[in-house]
This record gives sequence, C-alpha cells and structure tokens, in this order.
Amino acid sequence: MFKRVLIANRGEIALRILRACHELDIEAVCVYSTADKDAPYLQLADRAICIGPPPAKESYLNIARIIAAAEIADVDAIHPGYGFLSERPDFSQACRDCKIEFIGPTPEAMAKLGDKVECKRTAKANKVPIFPGSEGAIEDEEEAVRVAAEIGYPVIIKAAAGGGGRGMRVCRNEATLRTNLRAAGQEALAAFGNGAVFIEKFLEHARHIEVQCLGDKHGHAIHLYERDCSMQRRHQKVIEEAPAPNVDRRKRDAVCESAARLIKAANYHGAATVEFLMDGQQNFYMLEVNTRVQVEHPVTELITGVDIVKMSILVSYGLPIPYKQRDITIKGHAMECRINAEDPEKGFRPSAGQITTLELPGGPGVRLDTHIVPGYTVPPNYDSMIGKLIVHADDRKQCMVRMARALREFKVDPIKTTIPLHQRLMENSAFQEGGVDIHYLERLLK
Repeated sequence: MFKRVLIANRGEIALRILRACHELDIEAVCVYSTADKDAPYLQLADRAICIGPPPAKESYLNIARIIAAAEIADVDAIHPGYGFLSERPDFSQACRDCKIEFIGPTPEAMAKLGDKVECKRTAKANKVPIFPGSEGAIEDEEEAVRVAAEIGYPVIIKAAAGGGGRGMRVCRNEATLRTNLRAAGQEALAAFGNGAVFIEKFLEHARHIEVQCLGDKHGHAIHLYERDCSMQRRHQKVIEEAPAPNVDRRKRDAVCESAARLIKAANYHGAATVEFLMDGQQNFYMLEVNTRVQVEHPVTELITGVDIVKMSILVSYGLPIPYKQRDITIKGHAMECRINAEDPEKGFRPSAGQITTLELPGGPGVRLDTHIVPGYTVPPNYDSMIGKLIVHADDRKQCMVRMARALREFKVDPIKTTIPLHQRLMENSAFQEGGVDIHYLERLLK
C-alpha cells in the first residue's frame, strides 16, 4: 500500500481524505495556503506544507507548487479531492511524469469523459442514452441554427470542457441562439481555457439523477446506484439524496447499468459519477461525467456501506474492486444538506468571518462532514461550503424527519448560513412528495 499521500485540497474534503488515509495506515500530507494556515485539520496531518498565498491560482490551482510539495514530502501519490485540479488531465499527466500516482483516472480516461463532446461519442457507442444535439463542437453560427432547427427549440448551449453553469445558455428561438452563441464560447474560454461549445435539446422540467460508479485497473466497473440532486440553485446542488424517490425500478436499473458500462468502456479507474437528466416520462439522457469523487458521495456510502474515498485509494494502488455488482444493495434512505456560509435572506451573499458559537447535531443516523470548530475563521477566498449534514434512516419519510431534527440542533454564529433555508425545504410539500425539478428552488425563491 502507499506509504504517504499528499492531499491537494482544503476544507472538509481534505479532512475526509486524511481520515481515510489514516484508517489505511497511510501517512497524510496536507498542503495549505496562507489563508488556511490555522485550519484545525492541519494538526491531524503527518505533515503540512504551505504552497502559497490565498488566491487559488497561486496555491491550490498551482500545479508546479503542489508537485514541488509532493517531491519535498517524498509522497507516493496525490489525492485531488473535488474541485480545484481534480478534473484537470494536465495535473494527472504531471503526476505521471513525476512518477507520482494520481488517485483518480489516467489523463486519457479523464480527457475522454471530461470533454463533453468526446464523452457523448463514447456514450453513444456504448448505448448510453444521450440528448439529441450536435455530434461535436459547433463550428459556426449557421451550423448552430441548423442543428437547433432539426432538434427543435428550446435548446441549450454548453461548454465542452466544463460545468457549473459557465458557458451555458438556454435559447428558445433563433434570435437568442445567435446572440448567445459567441457569449457562451467566450465565457467557456475564460473559465476553462477552451471555448468549444455544443448544442443539445433542453428539457423544461427535468430532474437531475446521477449514478455513482467505481472502476479498477483490471477492467472491472460497478455502479453504487443513483442519487437525486434536483434541488439546485444556479446549477449548484443544495440537497442530494439516495436513492432517487419515485423512480421506476426497471428504469433505475437500466440507467445504472448503462453508467457502469460507460465507465468500463473508458478504461476508467477510480470514483466517477455519470449525471443524467430525467424527463416527465422517466426517460434518461446523459448530461456529463464527473471524473472525481463528488461532494455528495456520503449519501451513497450510507445506503451501500461502501467507503468511496478508501476505494479510490485502493484501486489507484492497483487492487481490484472487492465487490461484484450483485454484492451492492440499497439499505434505507440518505439525504445531504450542503451548509454554506451564505445569507439566503440577502441573495446568498457570502458570510465570511469568525465562528464564535458552534453547536453540532448528533444522534442516531446523523453524520456531519465539516472542518469547522469554535473560533474558526471562514476565509473569503474560496467556496462558501463549510460542511455537509448527512442523515440516514429506514425510509425517506423518516430521513426527512431526522434531517429536520438535526438542522434544529445545528447552530453556527455569528456568520450567516443556509441552515434556515434547509429547514424551510424540509417542510416544503413538493419536496416531501419527492419529484421537484432542477428549477424548482429558483422558482420558490423568487
């Protein structure tokens, strides 16, 4: 097994990986920016190395500095977590060039699945349902108009190399398509260094259903069933749950099996999530593949009993997945609320600052993944998520009751958080019925 792993991330995911390393008897090396120099999880690391000032491009996004830290610490492998460099093929390649194992897919597999155009081609070849749309990147405005006319409006423009809503535009007629095409390409170029865009059919009232998969270096791939991540705001997930409520079992099995087939075809090892949109007739269409561990991986861990972070380390070392598909079963229901340092009453304005009061929830079926402690100062430099509250129960109704109870126990002051919003959503009748679409929360908040 690896002797020493560098964690190229921060916050709760750095702590999550650190704990997995220690349970596998692996030394954990953390990197940090000066903004995170007092982060409490650094005290648990076997070694901590400063890699630069607060701006991410000078620290957590700086490949040269992270590789230098890895060489100084003499590590065997680097775990990227999520965000930052986790889906950058050039980072995976840099690790390979320096003979450091990248805990994640090869640069080739990442490029094949991370680029949405190439991913669609691979999916189509392996009978994974995809949206009707352009075969590849759109070359010019007239091609875009022709494709949109063929598949029918509304259509959506997407960046080939990224996600999170950047480079994305919904167009309901030819005029808005022509207007938005260049703007989407420019935004994609600025965000991802690649201005390529493509066009797909847009679903008005879609649910976001994603399938957790694992692959190893021996050609095996399995799925860990699906999650529902439809409660979103501006393409950012707010609540995730597993399994997805009110989905026909045959449809679920079919989409989960197709996701595992895609991961196997890409010769992929590590954790991956194949994301789909589902229409009102429960038809599924592949959206994209996330070639990394997801923020919402805990809900899948709780319903399957599989430690996804540990598995990502073990398969990167070269061990086979110790499960057959028939071994994976669903037990109960799990739900995760992302706790962000934001003020929902003021347009979700970030709320950085020191936490003076912190009361954490607990009890049966409650898990809290967080790096905050009393006295911790939330820096203004990074993503506002400060924790994930996850609960597990025998069924969805009990799960929501348990989540509501845990949210009442959770106190963070004086900064503002999204806890009150989650409390409101637990009482929302549409959400309780289990079928909200990806635009429901934005309509609710208007």
